Amino acid sequence: MNALPDYQNVQLSFEKRAHDLVARMTLEEKISQMQYEAPAIERLGIPSYNWWSEALHGVARAGVATIFPQAIGLAATFDVPSIQKMADIISTEARAKYHEFQRKGDHDIYKGLTLWSPTINIDRDPRWGRGQETYGEDPYLTSRLGVAFIRGIQGNGSKYLKASACAKHFAAHSGPEGERHQFDAQVSQKDLWETYLPAFEAAVCEAGVSGVMGAYNRMNGEPCCGSKTLLTDILRTEWNFEGYVTSDCWAIKDFNEHHRVTNSIEESSSLAVNNGCDLNCGCAFASLVKGYRAGLITDQKIDRAVYRLMLIRMRLGMFDNSGDVPYASIPYSENDREDHREFSEQMARESIVLLRNRNKILPLDRKKIHSIAVIGPNADSRSVLYGNYCGTASEHITILEGIQQAVCPETKVYYAEGCHLYQNSTSSLSEKNDRLAEAVSAAEWADAVVLCLGLDATLEGEEGDTSNDFASGDRSSLALPGNQESLLEAVQATGTPLIVVLLSGSALAVGWADEHADAVLEAWYPGERGGKAVTSLLFGEYSPSGRLPVTFYRSDRDLPDIHDYSMENRTYRFFHGSPLYPFGYGLSYTAFSYAKPVISRQNIEAGSNLKVTSRVKNTGSCESDEVVQLYLQDLEASTRVPNYQLAGFHRIHLKPGESAEVTFPVTARQMALIDDAGNCMLEPGKFRVYVGGSQPDPRSAELLEASVLSADFVVTGTPVKMSR
Repeated sequence: MNALPDYQNVQLSFEKRAHDLVARMTLEEKISQMQYEAPAIERLGIPSYNWWSEALHGVARAGVATIFPQAIGLAATFDVPSIQKMADIISTEARAKYHEFQRKGDHDIYKGLTLWSPTINIDRDPRWGRGQETYGEDPYLTSRLGVAFIRGIQGNGSKYLKASACAKHFAAHSGPEGERHQFDAQVSQKDLWETYLPAFEAAVCEAGVSGVMGAYNRMNGEPCCGSKTLLTDILRTEWNFEGYVTSDCWAIKDFNEHHRVTNSIEESSSLAVNNGCDLNCGCAFASLVKGYRAGLITDQKIDRAVYRLMLIRMRLGMFDNSGDVPYASIPYSENDREDHREFSEQMARESIVLLRNRNKILPLDRKKIHSIAVIGPNADSRSVLYGNYCGTASEHITILEGIQQAVCPETKVYYAEGCHLYQNSTSSLSEKNDRLAEAVSAAEWADAVVLCLGLDATLEGEEGDTSNDFASGDRSSLALPGNQESLLEAVQATGTPLIVVLLSGSALAVGWADEHADAVLEAWYPGERGGKAVTSLLFGEYSPSGRLPVTFYRSDRDLPDIHDYSMENRTYRFFHGSPLYPFGYGLSYTAFSYAKPVISRQNIEAGSNLKVTSRVKNTGSCESDEVVQLYLQDLEASTRVPNYQLAGFHRIHLKPGESAEVTFPVTARQMALIDDAGNCMLEPGKFRVYVGGSQPDPRSAELLEASVLSADFVVTGTPVKMSR
C-alpha cells in the first residue's frame, strides 16, 4: 500500500505540506501557479483556481449577494464591532457561493475565497476617484476599521481561514488615477511613517492579514509591486509578514512600458518576484520561464513565491476533505439572507451624517406632511446606492421608493428628475435644463422638498473603468456637477422647506446649500436598502449619528496639487484653513453633555501609558447613538506634528437622561512623533487630550455651538526611540 505524499497528509502542518507540494512541481508548473488564473495540475490533484475575487462592501461581481454601504460610508459609522460583523457576513456569503460554484465546476473569476479587500489607502485628496473605497483620511480610523474588517473576513478558526483578506494598495496610493501607471509618488520618510503606512502595519501586525496587494505607482522611484523598500525591507523584514503579495492587475508590465525601470517584461517579472511579489494579476509572470533561463531569477525565489501561494490555499482548506473544514459546511441558503439585508440597512443608518438642521426642520412629522416633492438625479437612482466594486442586489430601495413606502396613504408624492446627473439635458433633443420647470412645479405644490444631489460611480472611480466619464476616475472639481447647482437654487427659490440629500463617495463643496437649505445630510452610497435608511432618518425613526471620515472643504482652492504627496495642508491633521464641514463632525436629533476628561496620571515617565475617562449624558429628548471621540495634541513637539489627531473612539447608545462613562487607553506609541528621518520618537513635554462628539477645531465648535473639553498631562524623562 502506497503511503500518502506529505502534501496530502492532514496530520502534517500546512507548512510541511506546502513545501512538499512545491518540491513536486516542474518549473513550468510552478510559474503557472503564480498567475491569478492558476490552471489545474491534474497529476498532483491541484484544481484550477482564480485568485481574483472582490469583497469591498459585499461579495462583488459574482452574482447576487448582500450589498452594504460603500466603504467610505462604513467609515462614517465609526463602529468597529459592526464592521467586523459585516465582514463576517461577507465571508459567510463568499463561502456559501464558493462551495456552490465548486459543486457546479465553476472556477471562474470573482468566485474564489481570496478576497482582494479592504482598501486601506489614506484618502488624502477628495478629488481622487477611489477615495470611496477607503475608510477616509485618518490613519487611526483606517487602522481600526481595517483590522476589524480583516478579522471578520478571515474568521477566528485555529486552523483554517474562513476567507483570505488582502490589504491594498501598498503603498502611498491615492491618485492621480489617470497617471497611475507611470506616476512616481515622492513621499518623505516622515509622511510615509506618520500617514501612509500605519494602517498597513496594523493590518499585518495586528490583524494577521493573509494577503497584500501592491500599488500601480512608483514610490520614491521604485515601482510598488517590485519595491525592495516596501516588499522586502518593510513588509517582510520589519513587519515579519508571512502571507502572499499580489500585484495590482497588469501592474508588472508598467515597469518596462511606463515606469521605464526595466527594459523587458522578463526583467519586470523577475524584479517583482525577487523583491517579494508572489502572484501576478495579469499575464506578465508567464515570462518568468524566459527570465529563469536568462539567469534573472533563481529556483529559490520561484519556490518561495509558490510556497506562499500554496500555503494560503491550504489554509483555506482547498486540499482537504470538506468534512474536515468547518466553513465548507456553510450552505448556499446563507447567501443574501433577510437578516443580512437588515444589517445592511442598519449600517446605512449608522453611516448617514446630518450636516445642517436649521430650526430643527428634521425630523419631519409624516402626519403633518400632506404632500412631498422628491427631486433630483439621484432620487430614483439604483446605481447611486452601490458605488463601485459591488455585487448584484436582490432588492433595491431608492430614496423615492423609500419615501413612497413611508408616507401616509393620503400623502401626495411628487417626483421630478430635475436635471441629468452631469449633462445639460436629460433627453438628446431637448434644450438645456429640460427638467427644471417640472422640478420647480413639484416643489411649489409640496409641503417639503427632498432634493437628492451628488455623484455616482460614473463620475468617480478607478482609472480604466468604462463607466468613468471624467478625468479617468478622478474629479477635476469639488463642485456639484452639471446643472445640479442651478437646480438647487431654483428649488430653494420656491420657498418650500428644503432638505438636501447628498449621495457621493467623497466630499463636495456645497457652501451654497449649507447657507440656504433648511437641512443637509450626506448619505454616501448607502447600499441596497439605502433609500429606506434615508427615509427613516427623515421621519425620525432613529437619530442620526454618523460622523464625517473626511474633511469637506469650501472650494478647490483649499487643496494642494493632487500630484503633491506631502501631507502639508491636507486633511484635518494638517489643514491650515477653515473647512465647510470638519472630519469627525455630525449632528443628532438629541443633545449630549460631556464631563471634563479625567487623566489617570498628570505626569508620566516617557514610555508609559495612561487612561482617559469622561462621562457622557444624553440631555435631549430621544434615544440615540453617540460617537465619542478622543483627540491627542502634542503641544511642545520639536518637529511638525498634526494639529491634533484621533486617538480613540467609541460608539455608544444612550436613552434620554442616561449617562455612561467612557474610558480610552492612550499608549506611549500614540504620544510619539515621527521625525523627519522617519524615526519614531517619544519626546518629553506637554500634551493635551480632548474628549467630545467632534474634533476640537473652531469650525466644529461653531457648527455645534459647543467646545470640546480638554485636560493636560506631561511626559517626563529623556527622549525614547520607539518601534515604528
